[in-house]
Order: sequence, then C-alpha cells, then structure tokens
Amino acid sequence: MGFYPKLGYLIFGSRLRRLSEYFLAEVNKVYSQAGIGFDASWFPLFYLLSEKEQLTLMDIATELEVSHSAVSQLVTNLKKKGLVKTSRCEEDGRRQWVALTKKGSALLEQVLPVWKGIDVAMQELVAEHKQSSKILEAINTLEQAVEALPLAERIRRRLPAGMQTDVHPTGG
Repeated sequence: MGFYPKLGYLIFGSRLRRLSEYFLAEVNKVYSQAGIGFDASWFPLFYLLSEKEQLTLMDIATELEVSHSAVSQLVTNLKKKGLVKTSRCEEDGRRQWVALTKKGSALLEQVLPVWKGIDVAMQELVAEHKQSSKILEAINTLEQAVEALPLAERIRRRLPAGMQTDVHPTGG
C-alpha cells in the first residue's frame, strides 16, 4: 500500500489538494497546447460572467463562496491583462460592477469548446470506475457537513480535556 492510502483521513485534505492541482495542471496543459492564453484558476469567474453580463464583486464572492479580497485580487489581475473591466455601481458607489472586455469575451469563445471537452472527459473518467460516479455527491455531502459543524470544532471535541480550548465555531 502506498503512502497516501495507508494514512486514510489523516491526509485526506492533502490528497484532495494534490488531485485538484493535478486536474488544474492538466487542463492548463490543454489550454497551452491549443494556444489559448487562459488559466484554469480563472474558470469560476469567467463562467459566472458567461452566465450574466455583469456582476458586483460582492455577488461574485457570494456565488463562489470566497472572500471579497480574493475576488478583488483576481479581478485586478484580469484587469491588468485586459480581460475584465470594472465600473462603479450607480445606485451604490461603494460597489463595483465586473464585466468581460471584448478581449475577455473573445477569450471566452476560445475556451468554451475546452470546457465541453473537460465535461465529457470527466464523465468518461468517472464512468470507467463505478465508485467514482458518487464523487460529486460525496463532496457536496462533505461540504454541507462541515458547514453545519466545522472540521476544527469536530477535531477540538476529540482532543484530550487539557488540549481543548473555549473557542467555539461562532467565535465565542
């Protein structure tokens, strides 16, 4: 048995990160080989903007379940590349709209066939291994479970009494 399988849940997060990094690298390889200047890490934002013409930074952060700061950094990076533009919200000057530029829209058109290819290839991969067919359902279930009771709290409850702290998931 290899290193990763024998450690079971002790290394679960590392295995997920390793698999995620592998998938992103493979997809980036496809973009590069096709001569498309796109990074797989941009996918969530581009996908959202392909569905809606423009969104606020806060809407994007909410949809992607990431921090406003993370979205702001991504948008700033993509603005420097000329792929997105921002504008002040007329109703609330503190909010910014984000939209694809013409260059960003052209790039979106280039990546759409790759996205379809990814979907089909992943479905084929999962179909080859019957146990894999439940992976998305299992991930959804895990995400819901840790939202209900964070992993840190679950771990804390299993520590010896002397190692437990009075910190609770609500911050109290």
